[in-house]
Amino acid sequence: MKIRILAGAVALVSSVALSGCGLLPGMGTDSSTVTVWLMKGSASQDFIDRFKESYEAEHPSVELEIVLQEWSGIGPKVLGALQGDDAPDVIEVGNTQVAQYAETGKLRDLTLESMRDLGGEDWIPGLAEPGKVNGGQYGIPWYAANRVVIYNKDLFAQAGITELPKTREEWVEISEKLNTAGRQGIYLAGQNWYVLAGFIWDEGGELADEGGGDWQGALDSPAALRGMDFYKTLQAFGDGPKDADEQSPPETDVFAEGDVAQIISVPGSAALIEQKNPELKGKLGYFPIPGKTAGKPGSVFTGGSDLIVPEGADHRGEGVDVVKALAGPEWQTELARAMSYVPNKPALANVVEAQEGTAAMAVGATQGRATPNSPYWPAVEADNPIKPYMTAVLEGGDPAEEAKKASERITSKLITG
Repeated sequence: MKIRILAGAVALVSSVALSGCGLLPGMGTDSSTVTVWLMKGSASQDFIDRFKESYEAEHPSVELEIVLQEWSGIGPKVLGALQGDDAPDVIEVGNTQVAQYAETGKLRDLTLESMRDLGGEDWIPGLAEPGKVNGGQYGIPWYAANRVVIYNKDLFAQAGITELPKTREEWVEISEKLNTAGRQGIYLAGQNWYVLAGFIWDEGGELADEGGGDWQGALDSPAALRGMDFYKTLQAFGDGPKDADEQSPPETDVFAEGDVAQIISVPGSAALIEQKNPELKGKLGYFPIPGKTAGKPGSVFTGGSDLIVPEGADHRGEGVDVVKALAGPEWQTELARAMSYVPNKPALANVVEAQEGTAAMAVGATQGRATPNSPYWPAVEADNPIKPYMTAVLEGGDPAEEAKKASERITSKLITG
């Protein structure tokens, strides 16, 4: 997933602590060093420092060692740590990575804590669902991000558009209206498969289905084909390349040229656009991806992070307590405001109301989903059959035939990894 983000950690009170802060005379001051792996860029240094200071003040017998990790190459590093004798006590992982780590049998099952202490029934689904494997909750949602529509307010005004679209039908109408006079109604690259996934989910389809314990590609279902058909309709209202993804060229660079009315991206892309073209500063707006009906936004792929606790960690009990703090309302609020993330519960969305882009993202997150929860899904993304399928359809290929071929490739990878 390539909308990435953060995580953190800490620990619990020493077993020698008695009531209040008192210790038995002569027993010393035993303390535990709780090691937390967070991903670089997920949280600011200021947030990390404040959390560490606050947590250690409330838990005098715990010292937090927060170690930042790079996303690149993190999978093998986490797998190695889980199998070794010196695992960290808490690890931040991408929400779609939990299944492959849980398959090792080396993660602590946090189902009890999720229900008893964290109100897990209220988490946004795009973080909670991929953290659940074989009925157990192994990943605790930390933060989320998802795509919204970023639009050029000047181009909307020039086209006489005063109401933002609430439905797909209205979205198509304004995109067609904006696609005129040398301007692109929407720039949508042909291989933006995360966006396609949302359209497929809206239609009731799936990228892959699990039946009888076996995963199978499902792009050739009638529902999934309807999702691709809508993608093709929308993509035609601009000049996005049919044979490339949103990074070739970067869609933010194209939008910054000033003649594109809309792109579908995370709100943080606005900073890249304004950096490329400072004249657009203050001229960008946001709205949730519209759904099929006005009362429900469109489905979106939810990126973000979950927190896991290795079964072999030296201080896994203290690690669980750190996770509970990071996933609780106080530090969820702090993190969302500091990093412009979506908190792990819709009930906390009001904390980002003042941030226009994040607020739109939080609305969309209520319909957030994640990729198929198979430990072999990373193998699908590594040599992604969905991208050439999309290009083939957009270039005039038969949708059913192309979808069947892509589904067979997905099935093969979900069987063999």
